[in-house]
Amino acid sequence: MSIESKIKELEEELAKTPRNKGTEHHIGKLKAKIAQLKEQLTTEKTIKKSGKSEHGYSVRKTGDATIVFVGFPSAGKSTLLNRITNAKSEVGYYEFTTLDVVPGVLEYKHAKIQVLDIPGIVEGASIGKGRGKEVLAVARIADLIVYVLDSKKAIEQKQKIDRELYNIGIRINQKKPDIEVIKKDRGGINLKSTTKQNLQKDTIKSILNEYGIHNAEVILREDFSMDRLIDAISKNRVYVPSLIVINKEDLLNDKEKDKLKEYFSEDDYIFISALNSTNLETLKEKVFTKLNLIRIYTKEPGKEPKLDKPLILKGENITIKDVAMKLHKEFYKDFLYAKIWGLSAKFPGQKKGIDHKLKDKDIVEIWVRK
Repeated sequence: MSIESKIKELEEELAKTPRNKGTEHHIGKLKAKIAQLKEQLTTEKTIKKSGKSEHGYSVRKTGDATIVFVGFPSAGKSTLLNRITNAKSEVGYYEFTTLDVVPGVLEYKHAKIQVLDIPGIVEGASIGKGRGKEVLAVARIADLIVYVLDSKKAIEQKQKIDRELYNIGIRINQKKPDIEVIKKDRGGINLKSTTKQNLQKDTIKSILNEYGIHNAEVILREDFSMDRLIDAISKNRVYVPSLIVINKEDLLNDKEKDKLKEYFSEDDYIFISALNSTNLETLKEKVFTKLNLIRIYTKEPGKEPKLDKPLILKGENITIKDVAMKLHKEFYKDFLYAKIWGLSAKFPGQKKGIDHKLKDKDIVEIWVRK
């Protein structure tokens, strides 16, 4: 029996199983088995850091961050790529124009952001239709996934893309599950939780057992649903933020636009026209912000700061340690203190330790042991 047939059989059994506390244990086992089979369907050779697939898509991450355009054929991804980067992607008003991954570089606020335009997704991509698994494998390396949607089909396209990304193990706008599994040689599973769990202990243990975890200390730091627990112990999950780009906004009337605003009200979205270059500067700013990029200027003692070439760092809590490590490992090893000018300092030239959190456009002067 093929993997697809096994999945179908288990999903049919799951659909027929009534939902109640008495069946929770069985449902948990079924979901865990289905999840593992779906993992097998994804390419075993998918490499998170390189985005390489078994059919030849191979993309190396470069620059300060990487974003991936995800959308259906003819949504306008290629036009958008050409408008905001140095890429030369073929553009056509018909499906499947882009047949390979087309890279470009968005230069914005001194940052060099790698932009990847992957072939248009088709329904069923996550199970291999239209080389979908290989295409979606590239999306796994993204620091930000940008949905590029046709304004006339935006809701339908978003729902379908969500399903394909979910099925291949990409979790959009979710934090990594807060769980710790310390495997042991014996003693069974010892569950510890910092919060009340709605799942029964036997259900949790059976899901862990399905993944080969029989002896371990497991610390749960959130209230886990079945799906969230399966995500936590699966090997192929990645957690990526997203931005929704609704293209061809010039084709919408006010009523259609209001409907989309209502539907996407809880998402981070923007209306654009790639063809007419409408709202592209706002889009660049949103990308920069969503990537959590900040600019840090450096200066040597007794000299003027280098304001023409900032360091670009990515993360929510960038510290002086991150700057020191990026400049030179010896700066971290021999660190004494730093002087700070900017929004994170109470006054110009304030002395701070290595764990001080920095803000965009801060100036940092590092002092080291001689």
